[in-house]
Amino acid sequence: MTRPLLLLALLSLPLAGFASSFAGSSAGSATGASSGSSGSSSGDDKVVLAARDDAAAFVASDGQIRGARLQAALVHLREQDAAAQQQSDLQLARALLAR
Repeated sequence: MTRPLLLLALLSLPLAGFASSFAGSSAGSATGASSGSSGSSSGDDKVVLAARDDAAAFVASDGQIRGARLQAALVHLREQDAAAQQQSDLQLARALLAR
């Protein structure tokens, strides 16, 4: 009795793994396709989006943790927007997280 159950369990494992990897790959490609056309005007937003983790650490530490990607994004934002020049680094990091 246990042999048929064991055999059934072993045969069903590869199918479950295949289904989850298929779902992950199809969801990933759909996400990638939609994020590329999300309305960003240029590839410059990649600098800002890449800095999200650094911005989160910066905000959470109240400005004590400053990553290189955040620094690049702050420079980029200030070059692109005159209003950003008047905001503090913490204000810009919060705005970056709100995007």
